[in-house]
Amino acid sequence: MLFDTHTHVNLGQFDADADAVIKRCLDENIWMVNVGTDLAHSEKAIVLAHQYDKGVYASVGLHPNDAAIDIDFSVFEKLARDEKVVGIGETGLDYFRTTEKDKQELQKESFMKHIELAQEVEKPLIIHCRNAHEDLLKLLKANSYKLKAEPGVMHFFTGTKDDARAYLELGMYISFSGVITFAKEYEDLVRFVPLERIVVETDAPYAAPVPHRGKRNEPSFVRFTAGKIAELKGVSFEEVAEVTTRNARVLLNV
Repeated sequence: MLFDTHTHVNLGQFDADADAVIKRCLDENIWMVNVGTDLAHSEKAIVLAHQYDKGVYASVGLHPNDAAIDIDFSVFEKLARDEKVVGIGETGLDYFRTTEKDKQELQKESFMKHIELAQEVEKPLIIHCRNAHEDLLKLLKANSYKLKAEPGVMHFFTGTKDDARAYLELGMYISFSGVITFAKEYEDLVRFVPLERIVVETDAPYAAPVPHRGKRNEPSFVRFTAGKIAELKGVSFEEVAEVTTRNARVLLNV
């Protein structure tokens, strides 16, 4: 069994075959979380999750790059209480695409709302961070008392070892994507993070792993990420699958 902790079958790239993609995963004993990035896609993630008895879950949130959107955040509070919602996000900070200070402040404000919502509904944060680890860590540390014992996951992690160490000290899980199958600069990072704190993801339809680079990614391809982790850590694929799945189920309480 494998667990894709971060995918987006709720996006338009899957409108024509979402059901087939999901069934293919379930047939291969791969579970997934379809992650919300705005209101519409959070709602779509919940709709998809309710179409299956088990193995398909949702998260709800507003992507940091959309933090400037004028929205009544209470709508996410209502969605977050759905039984199929297992996480809050995709939230966080992204200074790669957002360099203006005023917009970065809006991202921080949005992130704080997600932290407070996660505390209220007792569900983990699904965190996006790009070029902003210093500020994000400051916010997490200042609000650590609001977080669960298993507070969340650093999605598509590409930070430094020092960044990883800081997140691990806060109890966060580290999620690796298919990028590790072709970007050698992350190999030492994968070796550094203990397997007991790793989960795996695809971020489909983006960032397809080797041998599917340049094509639409999908949750079933998470096996290639797990395989690369096994190779880099010198353990069996079966061990990586077992441990990362257990980690995901503990994190997401499923």
